[in-house]
Amino acid sequence: MDSTLPGAAPASKSAATSAAAASSSAAPPASTARRRRRLTARIKDGVRDLSTQLSLLTHQVGTHVDLRDADLECLDLISRYGPIGPTALAKRAGLHPATITGVLDRLERGGWVVRTPNPSDRRAILVRIIKEKEAEVAFLLSEFNTALDDVCSGYGDAELVMIADFLLRTSKAARIATDDLADN
Repeated sequence: MDSTLPGAAPASKSAATSAAAASSSAAPPASTARRRRRLTARIKDGVRDLSTQLSLLTHQVGTHVDLRDADLECLDLISRYGPIGPTALAKRAGLHPATITGVLDRLERGGWVVRTPNPSDRRAILVRIIKEKEAEVAFLLSEFNTALDDVCSGYGDAELVMIADFLLRTSKAARIATDDLADN
């Protein structure tokens, strides 16, 4: 079965490499280019679908802990990059500084974060996450994380390295596109 078709099982790396080599040497250049466009379109569709599903998951988690989607996304950024200043958080989140102030006010009122003085600059503050509250979100995401572990178990180490690279490069491309739109 052609693993590039919808619903096909992923081929092993060696089988995929052999199939690609065979098809590229036997197929005319126009057919190869068309196949490449179809594969690229499938990847783009998959990324769009993943984005939608993750947004829906974020919304459901936020509903369970009484946080808005933007609040939960900022909480995740604080968890990953904190302690962090509000300006740096606004840049990472792609939000206006005034919007971040509202987000931080809500997160602080809910007991999710604390604002503390920045030890290296007395005029600035840093935002820190409350670890006990962070565990609430982690619990809600535990089923998804277990499912991701199961998905990853079906791939070899070299494939996981390639997938991780793809995701990092795709994330960087999205970040650049976001920054470009924010600048316009």
